[in-house]
Amino acid sequence: MASDTPASLRGQSIYQVFIRNYSPEGSFDAALPALDAAARMGFEIVYLAPVHPIGKERRKGAVGSPYAISDYRAIDPALGGEAGFRRFLDAAHAKGLKVIIDVVYNHTSPDSVLVREHPEWFWKGPEGKPAPRNEHWSDVVDLDHSNPELREYLIATLEKWTRFGVDGYRCDVASLVPVEFWVAARKRCAAIRPTLWLAESTHKEFVLHMRRRGFYAASDPELHEAFDITYDYDGRHELDEARAGSKPLSAYLHHLFLQQCMYPATAVKARMLENHDQLRAARHFGKGPALRNWTAFMMLAEGTFFAYMGQELAIEERPSLFESDPVDWTKGDAAFAAWFAAAHLATKAVRAREALFDARELASGVVLVERRGGGKPVAALFNLDGRSGRLTLPFPLAGTDLLSGAKVDLPLSIDIPAEPLVVELG
Repeated sequence: MASDTPASLRGQSIYQVFIRNYSPEGSFDAALPALDAAARMGFEIVYLAPVHPIGKERRKGAVGSPYAISDYRAIDPALGGEAGFRRFLDAAHAKGLKVIIDVVYNHTSPDSVLVREHPEWFWKGPEGKPAPRNEHWSDVVDLDHSNPELREYLIATLEKWTRFGVDGYRCDVASLVPVEFWVAARKRCAAIRPTLWLAESTHKEFVLHMRRRGFYAASDPELHEAFDITYDYDGRHELDEARAGSKPLSAYLHHLFLQQCMYPATAVKARMLENHDQLRAARHFGKGPALRNWTAFMMLAEGTFFAYMGQELAIEERPSLFESDPVDWTKGDAAFAAWFAAAHLATKAVRAREALFDARELASGVVLVERRGGGKPVAALFNLDGRSGRLTLPFPLAGTDLLSGAKVDLPLSIDIPAEPLVVELG
């Protein structure tokens, strides 16, 4: 298993950048300000959505999904090619940031280099031609990882980018690629230099669906044999229901508890409200207290915090995955951005210092999070459901609110606060 996963990842954070839609130019050079923003807010890891050329056959939208890759060993010229990528990497490293790139090894575009040169490396549909196992992914065809020559080609490709200077990999639909492949890839890249491995593990319901169709699908605990961090999609169903108010938050909190009990001790989860596939948090919650409560809750949760470009400014429009659709940064909320940066710096310091995490619901939608183990325990209250009324605390909260800097001295019975409180006790 990935027993060498550094415990320090629990105190770190990931900032996702979609180069094509970061700016109107859609290039690495035009996205250099993202590095300044990430460093200023205290992020250590910048994750880039796929930077390889995109296929043209069965393309969705005018420019196509970056997840329909035509050549794993090239950098999209439209983004600036290898030279632009080199400048971006060098600038990131100069700021002390790590850069991880998307690895899409479940499928390629139907007109990829590999389809043309090695059609035998693909899963075949009913017509005997390369096809996707998921019929909704009509712009791609799936690889067949039972082929040892394919596995060697893919790992050698990872070695190429590791030598180039890439610091790690976010692996798309990692659950559908055999764990033993990822283990071998990790070992080979580690022989060059240490690399970070983030799995886009899938919803547990999707794992079961694929298994019942007779296909391979790995659960999150299995993936941690190879990966440092996995997505929190295994609990996303419970989280989305809680956010929508259709199911109690306690179901999601219980899933967090199960993860603590059933995952390897070194396993780290990526905690996120949004990414390129999810609805913007500001669109879902609005720009009031609910957004601040949910954001701070995720920032303080056990694991590595994950944010998508523009989330820090409460931008509501999610860039299209299939069109040239740059973020309109003028629509950002400067006040929220200042709060976000301060809250992130405060909570990540707590995650790094206080390793033990517990969360319980004190009233419907009102959560008490406790972080301890490092000498300066923290208790946080999050009003995730916009509740009002009285609340009985299990113990008084006295100390400093790390989000506002204000002194706090709350008795056992209080009015439910509208804003999040992250109190360093003592």
